[in-house]
Amino acid sequence: MSVRIRFLGGAGTVTGSKYLVEHEDQSLLVDCGLFQGYKQLRLRNRDPLPVLPNHIGAVLLTHAHLDHSGYLPLLAREGFHGKVWVTPATRDLAAILLPDSGHIQEEDAAFANRKGFSKHAPALPLYTESDALQSLKLLRTVPMQQAFEPLRGWSARFSGAGHILGAASVLLEVGGRRILFSGDLGRPDDALMLAPEPPPAADVVVCESTYGDREHPEEDVLAELGPALQRVAARGGTAVVPVFAVGRAQALLHAIAQLKASGNLPHGLPVYLDSPMAIHSTELFARHLGEHRLSAAQCRDMEQVAHMTRSVDESKAIARQHGPKVILSASGMATGGRVLHHLVQYLGDLSGPRHARRHAGPRRHAVAHPRAGLAGARRGRATGVGLGPCRRQPASGLAALNAPGAGARVRHARRHGGLRCAAPPHRGRTALACPGARTWQHLGRVNICTHSRRNVSHPPDSESGHGAGLGPCGP
Repeated sequence: MSVRIRFLGGAGTVTGSKYLVEHEDQSLLVDCGLFQGYKQLRLRNRDPLPVLPNHIGAVLLTHAHLDHSGYLPLLAREGFHGKVWVTPATRDLAAILLPDSGHIQEEDAAFANRKGFSKHAPALPLYTESDALQSLKLLRTVPMQQAFEPLRGWSARFSGAGHILGAASVLLEVGGRRILFSGDLGRPDDALMLAPEPPPAADVVVCESTYGDREHPEEDVLAELGPALQRVAARGGTAVVPVFAVGRAQALLHAIAQLKASGNLPHGLPVYLDSPMAIHSTELFARHLGEHRLSAAQCRDMEQVAHMTRSVDESKAIARQHGPKVILSASGMATGGRVLHHLVQYLGDLSGPRHARRHAGPRRHAVAHPRAGLAGARRGRATGVGLGPCRRQPASGLAALNAPGAGARVRHARRHGGLRCAAPPHRGRTALACPGARTWQHLGRVNICTHSRRNVSHPPDSESGHGAGLGPCGP
């Protein structure tokens, strides 16, 4: 009989990856991700799958990001009792990400019930932290490049995909066919992760194409990050950097450790990693030596270069620390998490007369968007990427947020739980700046970046934030 692949997600959008492979009377799910981004997409997480969960024999996860793993607690609660095959590092990351996702689901439902804005009474979480913890019991680990049998007569093998710890491509052999699922692929020159392994021969390849045919720009992170942080430190200011808890936070910690070791940043410049999830993810690098580029000493330097603020009280205490400092905090798209409190603390009300008197020149505080370059700050541009006002020609990089109307957006964020780059208030629309963009087109209530023709209005809501194809369209 033939082998059939059904795309239950990751098609038409880049989130919610779920690929159902069927042969004879058996079926297997490759990835089990949440839809993220627009509300219309997130609502699809509540739609029943076109197959009963207890009819799925096994699950293979390419990596731990929620758009590839976040549906697993719901699948298990709805009746799936098979094995979930993962690499060892993916298991360790999933043990961090999935319970946190369940906790966020519960918090969101509780908030909706308190405020009464849900049409459901009561509003219920998609799944709970307890559901997530139960689903972790289904995980089974297998090393890279070791063949295993997820179902009787089926063969599978993981190979390194770069991207994040544990990320893999999956070669599935069934019914005389070789099917390769790429998973999310990392860059070959990534500072932390090894390059993706050469793909094996296959009859069919299911490959990620989040960024289409765009090429990654050549960049020197140390050459751009160092001078930007030097200027902030010299002014006695604060750099607030929204980071993704898995991947981006560790890349920046490693870069800052290198800059301090080379003398390009003051050794005593305080750095804070203010995200429990990012802290736990950082600690995993030392447990998985050989699966990334860092040595044991570099992992130790990455952990020691920052003050790890785990508790809420420690996070609040950062604001009482005077003098220059760097704060790395989640979420990476500044749509939730502790970073919002830091942005409100250090951005303040930038639109009133007080701002004009105190900040007539360059601002002492800066906000860096982790997915952008730093050219904007180098040229003294005033508009921030991701967090600045949306203009016809948005600036790129680390920049002071001192443009008209910015204070109104900060106040809006306090009320609505997110801080986004907004068009001028009279437009009433939301957009995120794209580092490669030249113009914006405001079409109805949707913003299209003409750099890629992609809608970039609403970023993901989770702390880890990765993988929602509705964030900035830059690489």
